[in-house]
Amino acid sequence: MTDHTALVAAAFKGELAASRKLAERTGIPEADALRSTLTLRAGTAGLENLLAERAEARLRSEQGAVARQALADASQARRDTTTAAIPAWRAWFDGSARPNPGRCGIGAVLEGPGGVHIEMSREAGYGNSSEAEYCALIAVLEAAVHERAAQLVVYGDSQVVIDDVNAPDSASSPILRSYRDRARALLARLPGATLRWIPRHKNARADALSQRATPPLPIEELHEQRTAD
Repeated sequence: MTDHTALVAAAFKGELAASRKLAERTGIPEADALRSTLTLRAGTAGLENLLAERAEARLRSEQGAVARQALADASQARRDTTTAAIPAWRAWFDGSARPNPGRCGIGAVLEGPGGVHIEMSREAGYGNSSEAEYCALIAVLEAAVHERAAQLVVYGDSQVVIDDVNAPDSASSPILRSYRDRARALLARLPGATLRWIPRHKNARADALSQRATPPLPIEELHEQRTAD
């Protein structure tokens, strides 16, 4: 015979309430009243079959709860990983030359803990686009050194400059050597700093700042420049 504990575990709230009322009305023990209530609910299938079905349903519910918790834990772990993956200090740089070579402009953004947000947009003399990109990189690295940035990740869309900075001395561009030496000296003062290439569309803020620093030439000046060429 099924014990009272198993009957209580299988019974719904309404069935427990009904069995208590039955016990009060008839004076029979509550255990007998509950058995009678569940037997009536089971019908022709029988009490044991009802208890088996409910035990199986309870097990599925518990397994579902475990699975949902596992999904929630995995989701939280991914969020924690994503948050941890974002470096404390980040920078973006870009340079432009109009025409190329021509007037150079640089744009850069430096972000760090505590709401640090520095933007740069200024002219950078005369040169080609690679020289402008290097000037932008050097400017943002100087700002990072001033802020004592640690574990800085610098993003740029100039494959030429990023490859040149990371290349061994024998493979670097002689034309850009002075810029490279300055950039590497600044990187040496920033523990853990790295350079990463990104496509241009992901460097929109720095690009806009560099473009702002080199507005288009007036038509008259552009015409004179082309005539001179």
